Amino acid sequence: MRVNKNDLVIILSGSSRNKKDSREKRYRVLTVDKKSGKVTVEGVNVVEKHVRPSRRNPRGGKLSMEMPIDASNVQVVCPKCNKPTRVGARFAEDGAKFRVCKKCGTDISPIAPAKK
Repeated sequence: MRVNKNDLVIILSGSSRNKKDSREKRYRVLTVDKKSGKVTVEGVNVVEKHVRPSRRNPRGGKLSMEMPIDASNVQVVCPKCNKPTRVGARFAEDGAKFRVCKKCGTDISPIAPAKK
């Protein structure tokens, strides 16, 4: 899975995808769960949770919170070319590993530091 926290993504499928301008809306990834293959995206899949009155929440009521969606339903947006793209990996000459944009070929972020 090549999606990381704080990446900008677009939604490919699901109820949060707007059919006409889905390529223009960009969302920020809040959390990534690599074990289950799910990501939590800001403002997507928002549900209302009903909570009982407690010390933390004395009045109770409804809380809005984002729930995870499958990582296959999002696509990373390249920060350089500003287009949705697939993400690959490459090794630099010093042994460092980088995430790479498949469209423009620029480095998105490092994965692993250089080896000694």
